[in-house]
Amino acid sequence: MDDVHLAEPELLDRLRGVLARPASRLVAVVLAYRPEELAEPGLPLGAPPPRTAPEFTALRHRLEPWDEDRVRRAAEEVLGDRATAGAVRRLHQVSGGVAQVVVDLLAVLRESSRQTITAAEVDAAGVPVRLAELILGRTAALPAPYRMVVGAAGVLDEPVRGDELLAVAGLSPVEGHLALLAALSGAALVARGEEGGQYAYGLPVPLAAGPVRESLPAPVREQLHARAAEVLVRRQPVPWAAVARHRRACGRVKGWLRAVERAATEATAAGRHPEAIALLERTLASAAVPPRARGRLAPMLSRSAVVGLRSDETVQVLTQIVQDEDLPAVVRGEVRLDLGLLLCNQVGLGVEGWGELERASDELREQRPDLSARAMSALAMPYWPISSLATHQEWMDGAEEAAADSGDVAVRAAVAAGRASLAMSYGDPGAVDLLKTLPVDSTDPRCLQHAARGLCNAADSSVWLGHYSRAVDLLAEGQELAARSGAPYTEHTALGARLQLEWATGRWAGLTERCEAFVEATADMPVISADARMVLGLLALARGEWGRALSWLSGEQASPPGAAPAPLSAAVAGALIRLELVRENPAAAAGIARKAWAGIADKGVWVWAAELAPWAVEAVARDGDAAAARAMAEEFAAGLDGLDAPAATASLSWSRAALAEAAGALTEAAGHYRRAAAAYGKMPRPYAAALTAEGAARCVLAALPDGEGEPSGTGGGRRRQGGAPSGAPDRALAELDGCVAGFTELGAVWDAARARAALREHQPAEERRRAPGRPSYGDRLSPRESEVAELAASGLTNREIASTLHLSHRTVEQHVARAMHKLGTVSRRDLAAASAADRAGEDGGGGGARGDGVRGDGALGGTGAGARTGTGTGTGTGTGAGPGDGPGVAGRGEH
Repeated sequence: MDDVHLAEPELLDRLRGVLARPASRLVAVVLAYRPEELAEPGLPLGAPPPRTAPEFTALRHRLEPWDEDRVRRAAEEVLGDRATAGAVRRLHQVSGGVAQVVVDLLAVLRESSRQTITAAEVDAAGVPVRLAELILGRTAALPAPYRMVVGAAGVLDEPVRGDELLAVAGLSPVEGHLALLAALSGAALVARGEEGGQYAYGLPVPLAAGPVRESLPAPVREQLHARAAEVLVRRQPVPWAAVARHRRACGRVKGWLRAVERAATEATAAGRHPEAIALLERTLASAAVPPRARGRLAPMLSRSAVVGLRSDETVQVLTQIVQDEDLPAVVRGEVRLDLGLLLCNQVGLGVEGWGELERASDELREQRPDLSARAMSALAMPYWPISSLATHQEWMDGAEEAAADSGDVAVRAAVAAGRASLAMSYGDPGAVDLLKTLPVDSTDPRCLQHAARGLCNAADSSVWLGHYSRAVDLLAEGQELAARSGAPYTEHTALGARLQLEWATGRWAGLTERCEAFVEATADMPVISADARMVLGLLALARGEWGRALSWLSGEQASPPGAAPAPLSAAVAGALIRLELVRENPAAAAGIARKAWAGIADKGVWVWAAELAPWAVEAVARDGDAAAARAMAEEFAAGLDGLDAPAATASLSWSRAALAEAAGALTEAAGHYRRAAAAYGKMPRPYAAALTAEGAARCVLAALPDGEGEPSGTGGGRRRQGGAPSGAPDRALAELDGCVAGFTELGAVWDAARARAALREHQPAEERRRAPGRPSYGDRLSPRESEVAELAASGLTNREIASTLHLSHRTVEQHVARAMHKLGTVSRRDLAAASAADRAGEDGGGGGARGDGVRGDGALGGTGAGARTGTGTGTGTGTGAGPGDGPGVAGRGEH
């Protein structure tokens, strides 16, 4: 029986009789009730407690509020993957974990048209009608004199001590005691744990505060807010943000602004920048703030926003502030400086931010040379597609001169960080020495924040330059210093650089999930999230998920146009060029290449062409303009002269290899490819090393005469067409085999399939000698069918698979059809799991490299376990799961 607390006395008597004299067929009695609404606390059937037959065992189970994990699972059941982690946290907070409230809120959120549900959508969902009626009904059931204690709880909107609650309610100790007892008895209030020997009293559900406040007449509500401010200001420490809220609600404007200033100052000093930003945004958005107070509060907001992480409204608020002619020019210039930094560093509006920084530099030059130096130092940063490297260096010179004149240690620290960042960005060999000038041991938190910025910028540049071990050390030191000095923005830039570092050094396990979490956490900061978005696109490209790659690189999930820094934009362009090349669109690839190359040339930071140059040179050459491709390689080489940039130097060898290969100079190309592979291997950068090693093998094998693909096995000195010595195919095939292993270990499905296809085309003669005619694999996948199925499962179209494996479109169609028939799948999506299970059976679950062995007998389909058993390559045997109804069992084997 449900809702026993509402049962009439007659029904309760019947239940008593059932429990005392149960029928022979009665198995159990389950009674559900709200303990807070029982007429007699703890006695669901009233007093006296019922006599229970001896054969019964009485158990009591209390339904506790859901924890955050249970709320998350409920959200997933209703919203799928639309709810962010922040939305789940907020849902848990406002509902107090009460299941019915969670379910009611999810019902509202389910109707939202938004693809992503955030904490803001949870707040916008409002108060469920059922909750509002419940709390207002319980309040109305109290005697009129006692209802004020519930109103006070609604105004305070947090659990408080009993004496504070009664003081806000304006009740005497005796009357307040009776009111509190009545509210607890009627479940309008609840007691929560002991704090310092006293309970804290509040509403049953945090979200219920809104309906309670709204039910109060305006004059009464104002009076309660005024008393709440007086009560809270006596606490130690004073919760100034709460005091500010209550003072504003009761119309005390001056007291409100003083409390806001105190709260923001304390939050900033403690490193709680998001808290300060949110409070100052709400305050400055009000027209009730007079000009003088606006002049004090606006710089506080802008400084916190630059150091911390902005909210969506910060830029809008600051933009309105700098247009206020009533503000003193110096204040306006200070705010404009921070607005420019925000636009460049966090919002990704480099052109607009550049303009604000230039104006700020002029406005501050006379009265605040220290801040003018900060603006010039920011203008010296070359990451945005505005001005040349020479112009940035001129701004840096001006910043150093102004900083020296200012005498401000924090400004000097800012300029020192800027100088080191600039030098490191273009590969200046002296940049490492500049890092030693950063004030990492300062006792001034402002100096430490600038030092942390310089270190994290240097770490980011080290990743682009190819100094990966240096990047690891700089990231560790920079992140620690940023956390210690309270600079969350700098911390997040370091996190983005770390994701790039993991991509470059081949730490791909779990990288997709880490990048997706970072994108979600920094969704409203496109500059910070740009690193993760690019890495997600590059990972998808390596796996053959070309549609997903395009979405992350230039589609709906990519950073907005202009939001990515220049080196990242060049890297993204390189990936897009590669995508067009494999799709056999050289004209489109060359178009992207020429535009991206012009951007690098205008900027003059040639180390940033490292991820662009090989693909750009190849695209332009394949588009028929060999002279332009050669000029690009020469310009790249000249731009790197005298710089310390291992990645760009390796990229130059790769670019020369692509140029030679396009010209048919295959032996020369192979040499360049091998030099690039060796350089990448030393960094280490395994994916690039495998790509260039594959290029070397490809060129060597392509230089052989027809029918000469097998190794000689003699080790003699006979030379082949194209200058390849006898034995060169042995090395090339070994290189290809290593590439297959490297790509497979990384998870680069598409690259591994391409390298395996090339390896199979040039198998040794012993492998190719077999009985005439096509071998029969029965219901097993042939090696080629397995490759095609793997690529089809990754999302490639038949035409894209044909391009990868050098097959005809018709042949790919036939392989896909046969693979789907043999594996019993009805869609390409199902092919993913089925082909993976089939490969597991082929490999025997062993740790060796996958080869071309033929699996033994096995059965698929039916209603049994769906197991396929057979021999893998070499000596391995094993059992892999097929598409049957039961689980497969992994076997063991070795290559």
